[in-house]
Amino acid sequence: MTSVSLAKVTNLPDFTELAKLTGPAVVNITARDNADENELSRANPNEELFRFFGIPNPDQPQNRDRVSGGSGFIISSDGVILTNRHVIEGADKITVRLLDRREFEAEIIGEDEASDIAVLKIEGKELPTLKIGSADDLQIGEWVMAIGSPLSFQNSVTKGIVSAKGRQIGRQQYVPYIQSDVPINRGNSGGPLINLNGEVVGINTLIFSNTGGYMGISFSVPIDVAMHVAEQLQTTGEVKRGLLGVGIENVTQAMADYLGMKKPTGALVNQVSEGSAADKAGVKVGDVITEFNDVKVDSSEALPPIVGKVMPNTKVELEVFRDGKSKLLTAKLDALNPNVQAGVDSNNDSEVKAGIGFSVSKLSEQDKERTGENTGVIVTDITNKDIERANLRIGDVIKRVDKKDIENLSDFSDAIDGLNEDEPLVLLIKRGAGSTFIVIER
Repeated sequence: MTSVSLAKVTNLPDFTELAKLTGPAVVNITARDNADENELSRANPNEELFRFFGIPNPDQPQNRDRVSGGSGFIISSDGVILTNRHVIEGADKITVRLLDRREFEAEIIGEDEASDIAVLKIEGKELPTLKIGSADDLQIGEWVMAIGSPLSFQNSVTKGIVSAKGRQIGRQQYVPYIQSDVPINRGNSGGPLINLNGEVVGINTLIFSNTGGYMGISFSVPIDVAMHVAEQLQTTGEVKRGLLGVGIENVTQAMADYLGMKKPTGALVNQVSEGSAADKAGVKVGDVITEFNDVKVDSSEALPPIVGKVMPNTKVELEVFRDGKSKLLTAKLDALNPNVQAGVDSNNDSEVKAGIGFSVSKLSEQDKERTGENTGVIVTDITNKDIERANLRIGDVIKRVDKKDIENLSDFSDAIDGLNEDEPLVLLIKRGAGSTFIVIER
């Protein structure tokens, strides 16, 4: 019995025709960087443990050109190619090699750091292309296939299943990564993740590894995100994203109980930038955003990609949970600007407050300079283990107790005195560049 017929008998997918159909449109990319010796010596030796840039030539002298490789795929017959930005970042010359061994020099049409997507162009006609699918239709457990150039072995085919969707990795908050167990290694970056219909559903981008090699977990940029970026890069040369202007975190079970929610869901607002779209729409700290333009928001990780793919100046509807009920708000999105921050102002009092398992004091001039905060009280001592387990830390700036904003020690004392002894202590604290809610059961 042949392997193909055996696969049919056992109801296993047959990847042979899929590989024949899609392989010719997958390309090998060689990026040459005329880096000097000093630049090479500053390279981070651990960087490739988390990304697969391709393997530099081991025989290459350190004071000569740096050469690395990756993968990509053709999306239009006249030679438009999608790949990862990190594959071609800093390259002075990019060479694209097809499965039939033809080689082309490529130009960069555009690149986007936030999504790690780059668009290349080669001069060609009637080139093979891949059909674009949608990651939104992917199901957990669905079979997928990857094609790329791992360890410089061009057009290597591997397969696996979708492990999860909507993963947020590091600072790439605008990419809801697809997680799969498709084996990929250095050099697979930029290659396609393909479903059984022969459609691209993702771009293979990174792995987590202790060794630099595949360890069962790989991540891909959803093709919907990549195409949205690619279309803007080809049209305008830049990518615009909407900005709501909030700091958010996940709703814990304790916070859901405190807010009166049936289950922990949505994005809990812990900061609203002054003058932002959210501020003008009436979003408040303590609101839970549960829907954005009729799209359910299940977690804080889900919100940035949804907002980011809407163009600035677009009117959107938000559903927020506030005071035990849902409320609809309308906002007009700003443009993404990394310098937008929440504004705060006001004053402090003078003394240390103790007696609830931790102590606080007014913000000194040094505290204000270190934290960037002018209002609130700072945690100076923790004497209760339950407080430590709730994740309150010395040096945190308390900005809110229950639903009362804290500007000084007097505000803090009044807020604490106004609580019943059995009520949980809900604090909004500022730590570093971010804010977070902490619920302390008493």
